[in-house]
Amino acid sequence: MFTEKNLQQFGDKGINEKNICQQIENFKNGFPYLNLVKPATYKSGIVKLDEKQLQKCIKLYDKELKIKQAIKFVPASGAASRMFKALFELISSRKKSEEDYMKQMTERGFHSVGTFFENIQTFAFYNDLREVFLQNNGNIDVCYQKKNYIKIVETLLNEDGLNYGKLPKGLLRFHKYSGYARTSFTEHLVEAAHFCKNADETVKVHFTISPEHKQLFINKFDEIKEQYEDELKVQFEISFSFQKSSTDTIAVDLENKPFVEDDEKILFRPGGHGALIENLNDIDADIIFIKNIDNIAPDRIRDETYIYKKALAGVLLAAQKKVFEYLELLENENAIDLKTINKIAAFLQKELFITLNEDFDDLENAKKIKYLKSKLNRPFRVCGMVKNEGEPGGGPFYTKCVDGSTSLQIVESSQIDKSDENQNEILLSSTHFNPVDLVCSIIDYKGQKFDLSKFVDGNTGFISQKSKDGRDLKAQELPGLWNGAMANWNTIFVEVPISTFNPVKVINDLLREEHQA
Repeated sequence: MFTEKNLQQFGDKGINEKNICQQIENFKNGFPYLNLVKPATYKSGIVKLDEKQLQKCIKLYDKELKIKQAIKFVPASGAASRMFKALFELISSRKKSEEDYMKQMTERGFHSVGTFFENIQTFAFYNDLREVFLQNNGNIDVCYQKKNYIKIVETLLNEDGLNYGKLPKGLLRFHKYSGYARTSFTEHLVEAAHFCKNADETVKVHFTISPEHKQLFINKFDEIKEQYEDELKVQFEISFSFQKSSTDTIAVDLENKPFVEDDEKILFRPGGHGALIENLNDIDADIIFIKNIDNIAPDRIRDETYIYKKALAGVLLAAQKKVFEYLELLENENAIDLKTINKIAAFLQKELFITLNEDFDDLENAKKIKYLKSKLNRPFRVCGMVKNEGEPGGGPFYTKCVDGSTSLQIVESSQIDKSDENQNEILLSSTHFNPVDLVCSIIDYKGQKFDLSKFVDGNTGFISQKSKDGRDLKAQELPGLWNGAMANWNTIFVEVPISTFNPVKVINDLLREEHQA
């Protein structure tokens, strides 16, 4: 199927030919829908901590952090361009007058453009915009009064202005304080200092970014490092990684044949955020906090975030301690009795919410032990879940596994067969959604790191239709980072307050009350 030139290209990218063949089969056959059993709720699957439990978990985490290493992992490679979609539309929809621009935007449903300009002075980046505008075009107030909105937007988005249209979200100013403003990158460092400070006073934060942005992030860190280390009494250790080219996926035409470009090379595309499981696999720490770059609040409402970050970590550590104890017991197969086996099985069902396969009780002890080991000896994650109040995001569900058991999963709506009445009913009955607030451990009971690639469900990818140079193609994304990439992890869902979830998907999200410092 492939030429020598193709094989050389695969080798240069570090991609195995077998994997590419599998990806082509995925295009041909599609990905199966997940089989929902029921939503995770208070009654079953979601833990709601009372005040006593909350404080106990925090105390455990604070104690363990004296001997363990924690790190915050922040997917930060997302370009900000999607935040400004309506403003880019404004630039490309030129008419005879500014009034026509605004009218056309309203007719096309972009009411947010008017909201943006009505509140433009509220944004944390406004002072920067005003200064750059003054250098390039004169007084921004005069331009605003004349309703020359295009000139203002171009100064905000274009390279000869603030260049916000091409910068990553992490380098945009999100929050305004008295006399200064912070980027989301800076806010994540400040947040980490309040719950992720190790015994040696270091605060470790890892950002996954695009290679072209690395120096910009380094420059920003050099600019703020001394101030915030002095202010917060910490020492920041930041690190960066990029999405690996070996995680790119092949593109195909509409007949599922490799999409070959003019230079005879096959087109590959980034594998989506699920590719970051490889970056996570390289992290060396006992406790890993995961949170998206655009999900950050200003100082005034972050106290609950600090409380629940520590509490989630405490839940993880308490459950992991039991898992490790049980795995140690299971090591000595000859000494373990049926009573202990049943006790461990009950733990799996009651505390890890895993329903065992139907024939478990009929197995002989040796096979029961092997089965329990396979379920317990896995990476571990505790995920914050927020009551569903209309925000987008994957939901917590029980799904059926290949071996007949059920497990907790974060499921996206695109993974559900909505034409199936029963599945759609389960989907709509969900009470919570995923704010991407995870605490993880990738260390086994012997102190060794897991190979996270072994715990990915390869049947949970996504296929979409795109185009390049006027030609239609199909693209494939790898299983999502907290979806299929963590499908075979042990999971506990814990309810967290809505105040801990503050995403910025479009620019006007920064106008929400929770983002006003």
